[in-house]
Amino acid sequence: MKLFKRQCLTVSLFSLILFLIFSIVYFVAFPLKDWALLWQRQIWHLPFLLVAPALSLLLGFVAGLLSGYGMRQTLLELDDAITDVIQGNAIKKHDQAADHLHSVYTKLNQLAEKLSEQTQTTQKMANETAKLEEQAVQKIISEERNRLARELHDSVSQQLFAASMLMSTINESRANAEDTESNQLRLVEQTIHQSQLEMRALFLHLRPVQLHGKALKMGIEQLLNELRLKVPMSINWTVEPVTLEKGIEDQLFRILQESVSNVLRHAKASKLNVLLLAPENHVILRISDDGVGFNPQTNKPGSYGLANMKERAAQIGGHLKLVSIPGHGTILEVNVPIIKEEKHK
Repeated sequence: MKLFKRQCLTVSLFSLILFLIFSIVYFVAFPLKDWALLWQRQIWHLPFLLVAPALSLLLGFVAGLLSGYGMRQTLLELDDAITDVIQGNAIKKHDQAADHLHSVYTKLNQLAEKLSEQTQTTQKMANETAKLEEQAVQKIISEERNRLARELHDSVSQQLFAASMLMSTINESRANAEDTESNQLRLVEQTIHQSQLEMRALFLHLRPVQLHGKALKMGIEQLLNELRLKVPMSINWTVEPVTLEKGIEDQLFRILQESVSNVLRHAKASKLNVLLLAPENHVILRISDDGVGFNPQTNKPGSYGLANMKERAAQIGGHLKLVSIPGHGTILEVNVPIIKEEKHK
């Protein structure tokens, strides 16, 4: 409303000035001998006192319209420029803008650059904060998993070991007995033995062995050596020394851990074989057992950890193949192509 009032005042002043100029020019050209004759002077057969004000108002109104239109266009351009600044877009150039507006556009461009820099800084800080929070959460999860693993090892695992030794002693003293009670005691011993395998598999999930800069061959041998000492199972491996990117080694090692854990929990196997080969431009990891096997078509996807292992293989561009026959064991194979970067001369 203030702008409208200002424009009306401008039109009125401009019309008044035109009227005075027009009157002065007219009376200089056609001087009056008697001011009483003023009412008798005519322009285009109309009284001068009617034509002069009307013509001044008309010209003032036209000039006001043109001035208002120009001001409106300038305000619209400035509004578009400010909108571009707010949205972070580049300000459109206005070559026909008035000279006094070029400084405005220059300052708006400077403001847009500063806002863009601040936005980039804010986004960078947000990304860094998110990474730090994720790392903190992962650290807390890792510490909590290690704590649970220690408590299970110090309590439940030790109790299972003691119960297993006790039942073994009892069954050895009744080795030749075939009564119902002896059979039940042997069944209890088998249940305790299976619970120990479940507990060791759980340890692999809660507190997995880390490579920590070691080569994949060394990490696999360390893991299988520790299992050989703790699990009553024939464990054999053939591992070729390979040099891979850290991300590929970590995912292959995690797949091996997941597969071994599933063998301990579900397979009821007496033999476990691990093979790591590195033919030309490929790495092959194969884990096989002579356990009970299962039907991959009817088995639930999550029960054997298959979905998780397929996802890990896909993350490194590999392919996971699973062959399992009920009563004849399971073979899991991961094939990862190795793409070497070309060295530019």
